[in-house]
Amino acid sequence: MGTPEFAVPSLEALVDAGYHPLAVVTGPDRHRGRGRKLQPTAIKDVAQGLGIDTIIQPQSVKDPEFIDQIHSLECDIQVVVAFRILPHEVFSSAKLGAFNLHSSLLPKFRGAAPINRAIMAGAIKTGVTTFFIKDKVDTGNVILQWPTTIPPNETAGSLHDRLAQLGARAVVETTRRIVKGQLTQQIQDDTLATSAPKIFREDCQIQWRQSSQQVHNHCRGLSPYPGAWTRWNAKTLKILGTKISDGIGLPSTVLKSDGQLIVACQAGALEITHLQAPGQRVLSAKEFLNGNPISIGSMLSEHD
Repeated sequence: MGTPEFAVPSLEALVDAGYHPLAVVTGPDRHRGRGRKLQPTAIKDVAQGLGIDTIIQPQSVKDPEFIDQIHSLECDIQVVVAFRILPHEVFSSAKLGAFNLHSSLLPKFRGAAPINRAIMAGAIKTGVTTFFIKDKVDTGNVILQWPTTIPPNETAGSLHDRLAQLGARAVVETTRRIVKGQLTQQIQDDTLATSAPKIFREDCQIQWRQSSQQVHNHCRGLSPYPGAWTRWNAKTLKILGTKISDGIGLPSTVLKSDGQLIVACQAGALEITHLQAPGQRVLSAKEFLNGNPISIGSMLSEHD
């Protein structure tokens, strides 16, 4: 069960390892792109290419017809990667259990946006966790955890891709352990839990009154999507690449704009290396400044 690109390596790895799914469950086809053409999910597209005949696309996982479909499969294991919150009637039907792949070291960063939130929080370590699904989200017994470090300039996009590959290997190993009956489980310590809630537009605002390190973490944790943003000249600019720099000034003040774009924070300064204006492609700071001169001493706004 899965929908986005993050789940694709796990599906491919299961098939490569000889665990050919009885069925794939994914989201409905959606109208996407500029032409708003009806397109399948990433998982459906790959599943069809792998010759998986049964593809189930419920509008709601609580739909009785969907629940009946899942029960009729009489499956041994349900593997869930980047899908929806399942009702008890669904995940409890798997004979050997239903497990989820989560892109953090649980109980750290429980929730919808663990990759983004880990980087935004300045974490230097994360990883993947497989765990048996329980009614309360992201709280089930841990089957395995594989850690990885987060380099100081890594973006959410890069970490996403690395964890998708690491997670795929974890999914295969977890499946193997369940099939072979070689399981060990560990109860999560709820007192160590942190949250990683869904990200909304207001969460993406750059707060220039934070330190340069905090703003850097914020920007790379939201790059390339959904993108940290600030305001300049009545435009919303997405800030997609940054580096820690030197400089002193009032927070949000432009300190340098001659080929480099450096902005003061509460402590230190930040160099903006890549950004995007509305309706335009992502540009380097030098490219942007060639067409959009910004005077030294001007200020970027945190608000609309």
